[in-house]
Order: sequence, then structure tokens, then C-alpha cells
Amino acid sequence: MSTYHEQQKISNTIRLRAILEESPYFLGEFFRNIANTTSIKTRVVYAYDLKIFFTYITQHHKKLKGMAFEDMKSDCLNDITIDDIEDFLEYLTYYQKPDPLCPEQMIDIQNDAEGKARKLSAIRSMYNFFYKKQKVKSNPAAIVDSPKIHNKQIIRLEADEVANLLDLVENCDTDAMSNTQKAHIAHAQKRDLALISLLLGTGMRVSECVGIDIDDIDFRNSSVKVTRKGGNESTLYFNDEVEESLLDYITQREHQKNKSEQEKALFLSNRGTRITIRAVQNIVKKYARIISPSKKISPHKLRSTYATSLYKETGDIYLVADALGHADINTTKKHYAAMEESRRRSASKYVKLRKD
Repeated sequence: MSTYHEQQKISNTIRLRAILEESPYFLGEFFRNIANTTSIKTRVVYAYDLKIFFTYITQHHKKLKGMAFEDMKSDCLNDITIDDIEDFLEYLTYYQKPDPLCPEQMIDIQNDAEGKARKLSAIRSMYNFFYKKQKVKSNPAAIVDSPKIHNKQIIRLEADEVANLLDLVENCDTDAMSNTQKAHIAHAQKRDLALISLLLGTGMRVSECVGIDIDDIDFRNSSVKVTRKGGNESTLYFNDEVEESLLDYITQREHQKNKSEQEKALFLSNRGTRITIRAVQNIVKKYARIISPSKKISPHKLRSTYATSLYKETGDIYLVADALGHADINTTKKHYAAMEESRRRSASKYVKLRKD
């Protein structure tokens, strides 16, 4: 595992410990139990979600209202009913909380069906553990219906938009840019072209992209090693066009003056340090809004663009799932069901009952 991913793991471990220090003791038992079956990132998300749940309980539950979160015992779980959990899910639709940067002010929080389903998953996982340990009398979370998640339309770039995007980055020539924008883009042109080409040419996640070290690139095999979601390493392969842009950028990278000799990251910021996820998101949006202002294109949409192109060319949903790093084929099918329907519809054109 690269230094970047080790640092991310340490950072998340610290975050989880900070949350658990303010949590009741019984939650620590739950998180120790799932440590071997979940990633540290998943446990941090669960910890935040459970904190929101119990904060709601201590503010609104008839019996537990007014109790300090850290003083709760596992027995308190027996006082929480199906109705309480369903009320919590409804509460998540919209609520307010103090702004961390300015506690005197309140900020609005909204959750869609996916956000509610994620929090319900954390509650279910916790109840499952304590029910199996016979520390609670029942498991109300198991009976609560999951919010219905509607499939969203896949937003992606069409073939001509992909070409326009790459041309824009490569040539830095458009009337939509000011001279200041053009000067800034020219400075990072080779990096941005290599970065966007790699995202479009492999379908990797933005978190995987920023975690790449210079030694992870293998030009002999036209491949790059990435650390997937969950911590597993995988090798992705790129074409000649991506390789050319990477080679151009790496040559420039070697001469970047503010770069530390010890910096292993492939993609560097203007400060000579590893580029961040937020920076990559801003880079993609900056170019994409020029060539396709009506679409909100993000690095994840470039991933969808890659997956759509791969599926159209191969018709192999299992290959798409493997390339995207989906552990469950149903995840891939869910996102590309509309394309599957289109292929089934086209089948009617190939079979004739009566020959001409």
C-alpha cells in the first residue's frame, strides 16, 4: 500500500477514535467487532451516522430525551421502537444544526433517499450485532422498510464532447476564456490533459487517481496500479493516447521547481505536493462547463462516460463491472439498465419471420 493510502487510513482511524471518545462505551464494542469485515472509511461513515441517530434520540425520544449521548447504555436500545426509527428517517428529510465554524448560526441539512438508506444501514448493522449477542430483546431496525431509491439518469459526455474536452485542454484555445484563464491553464496544461485522459481512459475513481504514485505507472505494459475502494490493489490498462499524455506530463513533472525530491505522487498541485480530490474535481468542472455548460460534469461523470463507451463497444456487463471495480455485478446493472433495455429493443431488428 502506498504512503498516501497509509496516511488516509491513519487519518480516518484518528477521526473514528475522536468520535468514539464522545460516544457511549457499547458503540466501541460494535466497531471493534466490525473492524475485520469493513474498511476504516466505512466505519467512520457509520460512526457519523450513528451519532446523528443517537443525537436525535436524546433530543426527541419520550423516555431518553435529555440523556447525554456518552452516558447511554446498550439497554437504551430496548427503548427504541420501529416508530422511533421511522420518525428519525422522516426527520432526516430536513433539519438544522449549529454551524461548526459559527455555532451561533444554524445550517440546513437535507437527506435524499440514498442518505436515509445509508443511515438506516448503519442502524441495522448495529442492531444486528447486539441482537446476535443477545444484548437487546428485539431488532426493530430489521423491520423498517428501506427508502425507495429511484435510479438516476446517467449523465455522461457524448463522443464529440469527449473530443472537444481533450482538444480544449490540449490547445487552450477558446473565446470563452480570458487571457488570465488561458495563462493559468497553459501552466498546468500537460498535467490536466494527462489527468483527464487517464480518468476517461480507465474509468478509475477520483480517489484512486490522486493516490497514484509515480512508480505505479508501468509503460512497458501500459498499465497503472491503483488501490481500489476497500483497500484492494488492482491493475488498470490504458491506450496509446493516454500513454502519450502521461509521458508528456511526467517529463514536465521532473522539472517542476517546487517539487520535493521525496514526493512520490504522480499528479502534483501547483505547490508541488500531491493533488487533492477537491482539486481534481475543480479541474474537471473548469473545462467541462466550457464544452458542455448544460451538464454538471464531475470526475465521476467521466467514469460513467468510460463505462458507457466500454459497454457499447463490448456489450459485456461483467467486463464493465470488473473495469470499474464493482464488487457486486448488480451495482453495475443498476446503473446501466437503460442501456441493456436499448440492446434488447434492437434485437427485434435482427430476426425476420419471413425472408424478403
